[in-house]
Amino acid sequence: MSQEETQAIQALKDVALAGIKEQRAARRWGIFFKLCFYGFLLVVLASALVGGNAKDGKLTSAKEITAVVEINGIIMDGALASADLVIPGLQDAFEDERTKGVILRINSPGGSPVQAGMINDEIRRLKAKHKDIPVYAVVADLCASGGYYIAVAADNIYADKASIVGSIGVRMDNFGAVDLMEKLGVQRRLYTAGANKGMLDPFLPEKPEQVQHVQNMLNVTHQQFINVVKEGRGKRLQENPDIFSGLFWTGEDAVKLGLIDGLGSDAYVARELIKAEDMVNFTSEKDLFQRLSERVETSVQSLVSLEAAPRTTLR
Repeated sequence: MSQEETQAIQALKDVALAGIKEQRAARRWGIFFKLCFYGFLLVVLASALVGGNAKDGKLTSAKEITAVVEINGIIMDGALASADLVIPGLQDAFEDERTKGVILRINSPGGSPVQAGMINDEIRRLKAKHKDIPVYAVVADLCASGGYYIAVAADNIYADKASIVGSIGVRMDNFGAVDLMEKLGVQRRLYTAGANKGMLDPFLPEKPEQVQHVQNMLNVTHQQFINVVKEGRGKRLQENPDIFSGLFWTGEDAVKLGLIDGLGSDAYVARELIKAEDMVNFTSEKDLFQRLSERVETSVQSLVSLEAAPRTTLR
């Protein structure tokens, strides 16, 4: 074998070995980056699981605290302001040995009368059990309808002078497209078992007796709301028919009507009224798996259209 052939064979060997080394290095780096990614993912998951139920200021050294529970957003099942999430936070707040007073920090336009009623009932139960712990509702931007339904369970209510308070009423949303369908020549074909099963169908003409039935339901729910407000506010409410009409007012006017007791922030209430300046947030949060499942559910719902019955809301 000539020297040139030997050199060529050696060069081929070098190229092959270099290729093998490069593949091994690529595999090692691939494994390294995968391990880094999975490690990072585990840290994120652990942080979410631990942080999802963490309480602000839990490690404070204060012997006396003001416990805070937030009612934030629309009050409805599955939301952050649902009874399932708010009630455990309330229970933890009252049962903490350091708690000198509880603040309900409310920023809500309202929502389900059922959810608001459950929260109101639990606040009153906890107040009866822990008679030495005062409860204050503090309004941020908005405390309307179902939010106010919850607020009246507190001993006193405070708000900013520009906060929106009130809207003591009940509504049910629907629409009608009968005339439009006639113009387009579209027929609605609905088959039911039960004379009233298709009531409130937006594509069929309304029937007076069905409309009256719905109105009666709304009136009953409205009266329940009125009774809860009167029970919570008592003689502090002014004699004014507009209070229960669904109107709403600024915090400044709400004081004059007796809807709230004064103007002030949560920090003011904790510092000046409860006399425990350190505030600890006991609001429960959805855990990681709940948030992930909701994202999946939302994705599925975006693909599947479901016909839903009208919902009664305190808004």
